[in-house]
Amino acid sequence: MYLRKGYEIKNGHLYAGGCDTVGLAKEHGTPLYVMDEDYIRGVCRQYNSALKDYGHGMICYASKAFSCKEIYRVAGSEGLGADVVSGGEILTAAAAGFPMDKVYFHGNNKQDAEIVLAIRHGVHAIVCDSLSEIEFLQKICEREKARVNVLVRLNPGIEAHTHNFVKTATADSKFGCSISDGTAMSAVKMILDAQNLIFKGFHSHIGSQIFEIEPYDLLIKAFTALALKVKEKLNADTDEFNLGGGFGVKYTDADKPLSYSDSIKTLCQKVADAVTAAGLKKPFIVFEPGRSIVAEAGLTLYTVGAVKDIKGIKKYVTVDGGMFENPRFALYRAQYSALLCNKAAEPAADKVTVAGKCCESGDIIVADTMLQKAERGDILSVLATGAYNFSMAGNYNRNPVPKVVMVKDGRSRLIVRGQTYEDMSSRDI
Repeated sequence: MYLRKGYEIKNGHLYAGGCDTVGLAKEHGTPLYVMDEDYIRGVCRQYNSALKDYGHGMICYASKAFSCKEIYRVAGSEGLGADVVSGGEILTAAAAGFPMDKVYFHGNNKQDAEIVLAIRHGVHAIVCDSLSEIEFLQKICEREKARVNVLVRLNPGIEAHTHNFVKTATADSKFGCSISDGTAMSAVKMILDAQNLIFKGFHSHIGSQIFEIEPYDLLIKAFTALALKVKEKLNADTDEFNLGGGFGVKYTDADKPLSYSDSIKTLCQKVADAVTAAGLKKPFIVFEPGRSIVAEAGLTLYTVGAVKDIKGIKKYVTVDGGMFENPRFALYRAQYSALLCNKAAEPAADKVTVAGKCCESGDIIVADTMLQKAERGDILSVLATGAYNFSMAGNYNRNPVPKVVMVKDGRSRLIVRGQTYEDMSSRDI
């Protein structure tokens, strides 16, 4: 069983952020999302330190991985910018006091009201995804009497080796302006011709949970070639290269993530070499990690209910959560590691499938994993749930979204109140 730095096994129990997870379950109830503040800050500092040598760039936290006021406060205090993709994320960041001039607003179908929010809150840049978006963005800016920085989201046609549902730069992707068919150049020209738009550069996100550097190398070459074309044909500089995020994390022993620090340093050097060879000026580089900042910082605690052994076929350990608070197995067959917090020092000798309480056969959290012998009332932890768990949670079967606590130095604090049954019915007419 892989346990990252920051986890300890003491007195037979699993500890996170200095807190006994069994005690956390007793204090706060289950299901419970737990986030380790020191781990989050440590990854932020790794990224920032790696960018220092290049000296002209910024790390932006990708909000979609885990969005709440407290994560914006933590990211902001560590000097990060932010990537937002909705009006809700814009308003949450603003409410947390996040510096909005360090925010990039993304999305392939931004609504007029969201664009107005972004303009009025003074985001650094809006990342345009299509020619039609550039056209209506100009009209909105005219009405708002505003000028805004714009990046063009590119579709470079790069194949990253990850799950099909999280590939975002293949030729048939819904995201971005194609380089190969000339749409990207048309987008840049439209921005340069628009009175209220300021062309700043390019953005692309090639996918998530990526364990290799080569796709990013191809992306840098594509950015540089297009920037040279923009310079030669449109006489415009490309000030920013936003290379997105997507760095993989360790969910199980089989995952072999890249070193975040080494990756950033390598890619910055590749950018410097590429633009120098092309005779272009050094761009401001932006990276947008999300999963890699928060995934391994999080775990989810559950209480074991029924244990069902179908002899010779499968053994189920059921818990009080499910696909309503972690839909990733149902979506991607995502893999996780699990253990019993109150039996953490015991051998994991039982092959089981951890199932949720929802009325769905596909309500699985961890399939075919080795676990300590489970009994009703045990506290089960699923590790590396800090990304795309709380942020994707819903109310299927009218189950409430659990609370979130942050742990640090042996203490926990509530950062998101859990839903109640009354919360869920309060909007019903």
